[in-house]
Amino acid sequence: MIDQQIEIPTKDGHTTTFITHPERGGPFPVIIFYMDAPAIREELRDMARRLATSGYYVMLPNMYYRSGVMELGPIPPDPEAPERKRMFGFMNSINIPLVMEDTRALLAYADTQPAANAKIVGTVGYCMSGRYAINAATHFPDRVKAAASIYGTHLATDQPDSPHLAGKKSKAELYFGCAETDVYAPMEIIEKVRQTMNDDSANAEVEVYPGTHHGFAFPKRPVYHRDAAERHWERLLALYRRNLAS
Repeated sequence: MIDQQIEIPTKDGHTTTFITHPERGGPFPVIIFYMDAPAIREELRDMARRLATSGYYVMLPNMYYRSGVMELGPIPPDPEAPERKRMFGFMNSINIPLVMEDTRALLAYADTQPAANAKIVGTVGYCMSGRYAINAATHFPDRVKAAASIYGTHLATDQPDSPHLAGKKSKAELYFGCAETDVYAPMEIIEKVRQTMNDDSANAEVEVYPGTHHGFAFPKRPVYHRDAAERHWERLLALYRRNLAS
């Protein structure tokens, strides 16, 4: 495997991006891995590596570069902790239009790389970034063939770029992996996503993971659920196998 961390130029500066891919056999389909709110850390780099070993060129960008930060360190569970309030400030400093501009820059960089096939793209986003992964499929419909939101937030809003409306605006296969207990994505929101996808005859699956809480796929979290986390990997890799064949 080849790992590198590089600065990719964007409209607003440079995003430090971790890239990992197999040493041989490319060019590989590109997967953009959008971070969750606690930001870049070794836990996410390890997850990116796991994806890459299946034959992908995985890009994990720092989405907080506009604020001049990348690794936030441990985030206490106390909602009043200053570290958590700071994290939410960074999370609220970005939005779908900004992240789509960054995605455009990531794809432009991947277009120049011999190891990457940026005409075939998958996305995945956890927590705050589920909406970004899904929106990449609507903003870049000729590239993004598969998009996954894992316990994503803000999945059904009153905005035209709400993820629950993506089924009729995207050519990609969409996957929503949801926690059974999630204050950030309660069951009524999940059901709204499911119903809208059904009504739009979307190429999409909405799956609830029984017995899980928000964050269940992250090994370092207290809510880590090993069986559900492994199932999410199986679903994710199957999604990409179906749609990202060169």
